[in-house]
Formats: sequence, structure tokens, C-alpha cells
Amino acid sequence: MKKIKFETSMIRPLLTLAIPIMLGNLFQAAYQLTDAFWVGRLGEKAVAAIAVSFPVIFFITALGIGFAIAGATLTAQYFGAKKKDLINHSATQTIFVVIVSALTLSILGYFLSDTILNWLRVNSSILDLAARYLKISFLGMVFNFSFFMFQAIMRSIGKPKIPVYIIIFTVALNFFLDPLFMFGQGPVPALGVAGTALATVTTQAIAASIGLFILFSGKFGIKIDIKNFKPDFKFIKKIMRLGIPASLEQSARSLSLAVMTTLTASFGTLAVAAYGISSNILQLSLMASFGLAGANAVLVGQKLGAGYKKDAFRAAATSLRLIFTLLIFIGGLVFLLAPLLIKFFIPDDAAVIAEGANLLKFLAPTFSLIGLQVVVGSTLQAAGATKKAMILTISSQWLLQIPLAFILSKFLGYGVTGIWLAFPLTNFIMALIYLSVFHKRKWQNKKIINTEEKIVNTVIKERNLEEIIRVE
Repeated sequence: MKKIKFETSMIRPLLTLAIPIMLGNLFQAAYQLTDAFWVGRLGEKAVAAIAVSFPVIFFITALGIGFAIAGATLTAQYFGAKKKDLINHSATQTIFVVIVSALTLSILGYFLSDTILNWLRVNSSILDLAARYLKISFLGMVFNFSFFMFQAIMRSIGKPKIPVYIIIFTVALNFFLDPLFMFGQGPVPALGVAGTALATVTTQAIAASIGLFILFSGKFGIKIDIKNFKPDFKFIKKIMRLGIPASLEQSARSLSLAVMTTLTASFGTLAVAAYGISSNILQLSLMASFGLAGANAVLVGQKLGAGYKKDAFRAAATSLRLIFTLLIFIGGLVFLLAPLLIKFFIPDDAAVIAEGANLLKFLAPTFSLIGLQVVVGSTLQAAGATKKAMILTISSQWLLQIPLAFILSKFLGYGVTGIWLAFPLTNFIMALIYLSVFHKRKWQNKKIINTEEKIVNTVIKERNLEEIIRVE
């Protein structure tokens, strides 16, 4: 396998994009971290209720995220090809698809919340808490999807700072709304765990409204228009062709998370609480990789759109080197500070602190391997190789992680420690596979914007002609 070169000329553009994305992801994760901070004050059952709810929310969200990924990929490549009309058209059609998807999934999720939790065999002691949290979260799904799409679009055209300002404002607001809705104050009733969901939905609605206003204003290099929300089914087909594999990939990941949560729950609420808090710390630790993956996706998409295949590879290779080095350092810190990190979220439960720290010590040494997978996955998606990214994810979660966790914990008798051990084993094997796929470079030869340019240009011309006829 060839050595990954460290291209210093790529560091500046990567960091220019990555730092705002990292900050945006960090503050976005603060929604969950804020919830975890305040919910930890309600006790083990409240923490477990959110822990079992998160995989369900992740799964429903994943079904729509794939279309946002597809839209961002197309937008970035059109931006690289300098086709402004197609950038606006791509963004408008993707937002249309995402909003329709979000509304559909929101309604289904709300009415199926109880059924889903029963399928997961959630303990009766936390079932009602989890159901209330889920239903409110589903009501705000359209806001969550809309802002995610806004972020993806702004990043794809190289303007990642704008969403960060919105996120900082709404996260700060969420930090004050959480205790207000959870514990009550004056005329505001104490809603407990459900108050956490209501606070998050409220702030997400504000963020989505600001984001859509910016896109409609057309002041930042991209403009959507309400009259162009008429479905372009030929272009939507392109979005679906890229988006469905991406959705299936995200869904497979979220379903595996639900299965792992269910398997963990079989060892009691203590294990679930430790798993939930450790997962939050893992997500926070990986913010750097998500930021670099986002920057990498923008550069790879734009370079491929412009026809610069070698530059696309150089950008991705540099991202891999940066994230591997950074996550070795972060993983070392998490390993050393594991008990203190768990204690921050649930300060008064020694058993959860001990078990959560145990899990972190299994995870932390492989943070750099997870980062490699994240960056290679973003490269494949930016190139339009969403099917390959889907296959890799399904292989990782369903052919390795879940079987290993089940065998180690149940058949070999390691108990919950067997589940913890499955994570580093899976990450080591999959990191080797991801790197092999990356170095074969087949992803560089994907073409996703040439074939439909005539179709979309025709649509745009037809709509321009309609406008001329109306004026006359």
C-alpha cells in the first residue's frame, strides 16, 4: 500500500474550511451534550430514556440525511464546474425533497413512537419517559432536516462560517431553555425529560427559519426561489440515485446503533447509561474528524467538478494524515481522563462512572482508526460513490461489529465487556479495508454531473421562457 503523502499546499484550504465546520459540529453536538448535562441531574432512568431514544431519532433522521448528502455533492461539483444556474437548481430541488421527506417521516415517527420502543423491548421503567421524548423530537424533525440541508449547501459552496453563527446563538439559547422546560419556572410547568426535547425543537425551529431566510435572500452566492419549488422529476431522480444509497448507509448505521443499544440494555440500565454517556463523549472527541471530513468533501467535490482528479486525491490524502495524527492525541487524553469525563455528565453515580470509563478505555485507542473511516467515507460520497460507502458501512456494522458483540458478550460469556471489546476489533479491521479502497482510486472516475447537464439546462431554459411569456 502506498504511503499517504502530506501535501502542505492543501493544509491551508482544508483548515480554512474545516475549522468553521468543526466549530459548527462542536456547537451542534452541544445540543446533545447540554441535554446530557441537565438530564444527568434527573438520574439514571432519565439518562437511559434518552440513550434508548437516540438510536430511533438517528434512524429516522438518517432516512432524510442521504438526500442532503446527495444535494451537497451535486452542489459542490457544480460549484467546481462554475455552473451557477445548476447550483441554485440543485439546492432548490434538494430542499424540496428534504422537506417532503422530513414531513412524512415526522408524522410516521410521532404515531409509531410507542410501537418502536416496544419493538426495542425498552424497560417498562423508562418506556413512558422515552416515548414522550421521542414524540416531541419527531415534531421538530422538519426543522432539523432543513437546517442540516442549509449547512450542507453553505459548506458545499465554501461558506461554512454562516451556519456557525446561527448554531452558537441557538445552542446558547438551548442551554437556558433546557432547565426552564425540564424543572419549570413560574408559569412554565416542569416537563422533565420531555422538556429537553421541547427546548431542542424550539431552538432548531429558530435555526431553520434563519437558514431558509438566508437562502431565499440570495446574498451569499446561492439563491432559492419559491416559484422554482416545482418538482423537476428528472433531477430528483438524480438526487434519489445518489441519495438512496447514502440514506441506506446512514440507516444501516443507525439500526446497528439501535441493535447495539438493545443488546447493551439486556445487561441493565447501568450499562445503557454508561453506553449513552460514553457515546456522547465519543461524538465530541470525533468532532475534528467530522470537521475535516466536511472540508475534505467540499474540496474533493469541487476539484472533481472542475476535472482536477489529482488535486482531489491530494486533498483527501492530506485530510487522512491530519486526522490520524490529531486523533491519536485526543484518544490519549480521553483514555487518561475517562473517569473525570463520565463524572462531568453524571456526578453522583459511581457505578455508571466506573462502567462508562471502562468503555472509553476500549474506544479511545482506536479514535484515529475511526477518523480514517470517516474521512474516506466523505471522499467516496463527495465523488458520488455512495453505493460503495454504503457497502462499507453495512459490512462494518452488520458483518463485524454486531456479530462480534453478540458472540463475545453472550456466547463467550464476557458480558457487557464483550460489547465494549467489539468496538476496537471492528475499527481495526475496517480501517485497513477503507484505506485499501481509498488507494485503489476508483472513486476518482465517478461522473455525476456531465450526463444531466443538458436535461437541467433545458429545464432552466423552459422556466426562463415561461417567465418571459408571463411578462409579455
